[in-house]
Amino acid sequence: MTGRHRRRQAINGIMLALTGVCTAAVLVPLFLVLYYVVREGVPGLNAAFFTHLPAPPGEAGGGMANAIVGTLELLAIAMILGIPLGLAGGAYVAEMPNEWLATVVRFAADALNGIPTIVTGLFVYALVVVPMHRFSGLAGGIALSLIMLPVVLRASDEVLRTVPRTYREAAMALGATRWRVLRDIVLRAAKSGLISAGLLGVARVAGETAPLLLTALNNSQWAFRPDRPMASLTVQIYDYAIAPYDDWHRQAWAGALTLIVVIIVLSVIARVWGRLSERA
Repeated sequence: MTGRHRRRQAINGIMLALTGVCTAAVLVPLFLVLYYVVREGVPGLNAAFFTHLPAPPGEAGGGMANAIVGTLELLAIAMILGIPLGLAGGAYVAEMPNEWLATVVRFAADALNGIPTIVTGLFVYALVVVPMHRFSGLAGGIALSLIMLPVVLRASDEVLRTVPRTYREAAMALGATRWRVLRDIVLRAAKSGLISAGLLGVARVAGETAPLLLTALNNSQWAFRPDRPMASLTVQIYDYAIAPYDDWHRQAWAGALTLIVVIIVLSVIARVWGRLSERA
């Protein structure tokens, strides 16, 4: 009995050690990337970076103000299109789990989530850009919304499933319709988690580059019309990184740091909000 106990302890220690090694193998590259981006990006952060337009090629100075605003515009379009559809799809799948259409929707969301984003960009290019005969912020927002949609749908599905079944049964026993139960009971109980699902979707698409190259393209000026090409941080970083100018390289690192901070903040808010909703 003692020998068996010692053997189990030894196996437990080995597995714990392997778990620690695997954790370090994941965290060390992440921290190295973050350290390098912070080290290279901080020197490029200044007031001009956030307030000025890009300087002409070869000239020092300028900033990425247009790209920052363009990114916010693209995310706003994606949120308007993607989050309501994702929440509606998640509600249907969660409330009608035994319907054949719910199974199809769930499978389609999983498949769409696994499609390379450049394929989504190519699809929107053929569907929107070609008929409009121009690149546009609207096309970029549509591409981002398609990428966001399955993330929000699956996350909201999981959130709504955590609402106890007894809530629904009690409301229906009092004479409430299925729609009223969903609107007044289930959605209210899962409100914080649904907000968290939306934030996760935004964080997922905030760093996309490939679909925007095929849809929104880029713009070196202010772009407030959604039917015109629109700048974004990801595409601007790409253009600056492959350019032969040192000052553009410095600004590319600053843009990468800004983008990473935005994504990390959104992800942290979503996770904290989700945990608070679970405790509530």
